[in-house]
Amino acid sequence: MDTTRQDCAARDAADALAPHRNAFALPDGVIYLDGNSLGPLPRATAARLREVVEREWGEGLIRSWNSAGWIDAPRRVGAKIARLVGAQANELICADSTSINLFKVLAGALALQAARPRVSTNERRVILTERSNFPTDLYMAQGLADLLGGRHELKLVEFDEVAAAIDERVAVLMLTHVNYRTGAMHDMAALTRRAHDAGALAIWDLAHSAGAVPVDLNAAGADFAVGCGYKYLNGGPGAPAFVFVAERHLAALADRTFAQPLSGWIGHRAPFDFDPDYAPARGIDRFAVGTPSILALAALDCGVETVLAAGIDALRAKSVALTELFIALVEQRCAGLGLALASPRDAQPRGSQVSFAHEHAWPVMQALIARGVIGDFRAPDILRFGFAPLYVRFVDVWDAAEALRDILATRAWDRPEFKQRKTVT
Repeated sequence: MDTTRQDCAARDAADALAPHRNAFALPDGVIYLDGNSLGPLPRATAARLREVVEREWGEGLIRSWNSAGWIDAPRRVGAKIARLVGAQANELICADSTSINLFKVLAGALALQAARPRVSTNERRVILTERSNFPTDLYMAQGLADLLGGRHELKLVEFDEVAAAIDERVAVLMLTHVNYRTGAMHDMAALTRRAHDAGALAIWDLAHSAGAVPVDLNAAGADFAVGCGYKYLNGGPGAPAFVFVAERHLAALADRTFAQPLSGWIGHRAPFDFDPDYAPARGIDRFAVGTPSILALAALDCGVETVLAAGIDALRAKSVALTELFIALVEQRCAGLGLALASPRDAQPRGSQVSFAHEHAWPVMQALIARGVIGDFRAPDILRFGFAPLYVRFVDVWDAAEALRDILATRAWDRPEFKQRKTVT
């Protein structure tokens, strides 16, 4: 029997996570399916930012670096994120952007590999990743390889070819856990183990994982990880990113010989000694660089709290239910209208998003947005829908599928205003 909107409303009434929707300032008349690109505003954030601006900054002034604990904010918020990704508090810090953090850990990983004794005649010079990795990861690896004089090769393979491509020439395996286009999710533990067996180190980008799917970096044996704070962590546009370094690597990377190359003053062992010679901090603080953005960290702290309040296992269970429902409804109601599922059909290797390919994906998505169903487009032909279980309801899924059906069936997308490309897609 077909699912009805009443069925979905009943599921919402029985949903233990339903009250968490009230933690967000969601506009009326909007179905927000783009939290995998930018999470919505938590209600607590505005009040917290007013407190930081008016009391801590306005009244405390520079004293608040000590009295309000500003200087500890990167570690304090990082410790909360660590609970979501299976890391120890001393292994993760909030800093900079995902791109910059990737540059740091990739440089550190290559330095560690260069110091290892050679066990074969093959030189470890390959940075292995997938062709469909998020472009900034590829760009940062290309830039670092150029900076190092072309001694390293960035090798791109297809999603399902990664394991077979790991051999004794690979220095670093660099992967995004959940693919940004399709939502396909790698087996982190299996690929990390495969990398280690071949003598490689593993770096994971958790941009589409943290706060959405269960992640256990230490159980998987991950060496390094990075991630952003503005997607499922609801930290606001441009929120600080985070960087994870397994404890077993921290001591070596505090040595200047093997340290990450961005030696900013906040990563100094004693920054307020103002020593002209750089001495790396001994732990994860080595991966800090410049003065932290306190307003941004305060907002991120509120966002992370929304995820911690629900619990990642409960979020994952609802995420699977939402995405399964959306796939079923779209394939039932939009049959013959040009859509092709681009995400894994099986829920286990799928993140908290569903993507469909369509020849006219850009104008179709613009028509959906005009109706208040906000997803996004990814070139060349992907309609991408993110399902953040904290605030997305089962009735939202039904309404979104119905809007998509109507737009495709009536060709409502075939209007000039929907075909006009925008700067941000």
